[in-house]
Amino acid sequence: MFVSVLIEPGSLDSGKYLVDILSRYGFTKIQRSCWECMKINEHELSNLKKDLDSVTDYYDRIRIYQFPLKGLFVITEMKQKKWRKCQFSAAEPKGTHS
Repeated sequence: MFVSVLIEPGSLDSGKYLVDILSRYGFTKIQRSCWECMKINEHELSNLKKDLDSVTDYYDRIRIYQFPLKGLFVITEMKQKKWRKCQFSAAEPKGTHS
C-alpha cells in the first residue's frame, strides 16, 4: 500500500520524534514535511499511528494518505490529539446514452 504522511509538529522536540518514528518504519522524506512509503501493510500502519500518537501533543498535526486500503482512498488526520478518518471510493463511470 502507498502511504504519505504530512507532519506539522508543534515543537522541535515532537518534530524530531515524529521524524525518528517515520524513518524507523521505512518512510523517505520527499519534501520538507512530507514522508512516503510504498511498502507498508495495514498492521504496520496501525502500529505507526499508535507510535505517532504516543509522541504528539495538542499542537501537533498529522495527515496520512493511504491507497489502496480495502479498495478505498483513505485520509486520516490527527489534530488537537483527536484522530479523524475520511474514506473515498472510486466514482462509477457514467454510461453514455445513445
